[in-house]
Amino acid sequence: MFEQANSPAPRNAIGDWVLRAAIAFVFIGAGAEKFSAEQWVKLFQEIGLGQWFRYFTGVVEVLGGVLVLIPWTVTVGLALLACTMASAALILIFVIGRPADSVFSGALFIALAFFYWNRR
Repeated sequence: MFEQANSPAPRNAIGDWVLRAAIAFVFIGAGAEKFSAEQWVKLFQEIGLGQWFRYFTGVVEVLGGVLVLIPWTVTVGLALLACTMASAALILIFVIGRPADSVFSGALFIALAFFYWNRR
């Protein structure tokens, strides 16, 4: 009787896969875009670390999106993507000086952290 009260509610497997696929789609697309879109070249020039940082960020986002799709690496993928979005928000606020632009990356960080926390 008491075992049922302490057991966690089962996760919805289909809902979990849909959310993971959506996260993967967004980050694989955004990461791949970092390799070619001119807007990213300009933004990363403002950051001042060089274009290698743009390529690195693209690889990290694509890798994180792929890791979210693999069941035994979801946690690593979510952590990698959450750290990337937190870093993006901090860079937009403190390095570039555009705090209003950090809302999207901050919201993605919160959503990824919530999804991770909900999966525990």
